[in-house]
Amino acid sequence: MITIALSKGRLAEKALDLLEAAGYDVSAGREESRKLILEDEKTGLRFIMAKPSDVPTYVEYGAADIGVVGKDTLLEEGRNLYEVIDLGFGACRMCVCGPVSLKGKLDQIPNKRVASKYPNITRAYFEGTKKESVEIIKLNGSVELAPLIGLSEVIVDIVESGRTLKENGLDVLEVVADISARVVVNRVSMKMKEAEILPMIDALRKQVAIRNAQKAAEGK
Repeated sequence: MITIALSKGRLAEKALDLLEAAGYDVSAGREESRKLILEDEKTGLRFIMAKPSDVPTYVEYGAADIGVVGKDTLLEEGRNLYEVIDLGFGACRMCVCGPVSLKGKLDQIPNKRVASKYPNITRAYFEGTKKESVEIIKLNGSVELAPLIGLSEVIVDIVESGRTLKENGLDVLEVVADISARVVVNRVSMKMKEAEILPMIDALRKQVAIRNAQKAAEGK
């Protein structure tokens, strides 16, 4: 039995679609139910429907063999896993954002306060990459408010279309990382269940390659 942890919602649906395209029967995972564990002994697949931030934890500790989760969650959680495939969907960017007036001037602001739902990513970027000490303010929602009311100079958040930023007079100042859904595998499971996991990884990689080729062809 292979146990797969999925992020509830859109990522789970896309992951199930990809597994199905790769030749796996995922009907158990599509069951309309309030159950958090969905399994089918005939197919040998068990699905755990979890909160995105919990998926890496389940995989690291072996409660799940495989997980599908956003790169933002992996960066923030910092779990000890094998990251094996970039699935490409759920694409967005993790960015430093702030008032348009700060474009090109971010490095001129000393002792910055940075608001974010992602304190670990924020700290790693400013202190690790930029070698700059900042004050990090943890928020759980509507981080765009922070620079508007003077709580912080800038924010670190996920940006998809950028529409919310523009409507609030904010813009992307720097890109921290490209984000998309990733497949992660428990390190012990990779060895103990190699005969089952490696074919699944190969099948998913082929489907991702096919989809990427189709997108490239459509873009010509």
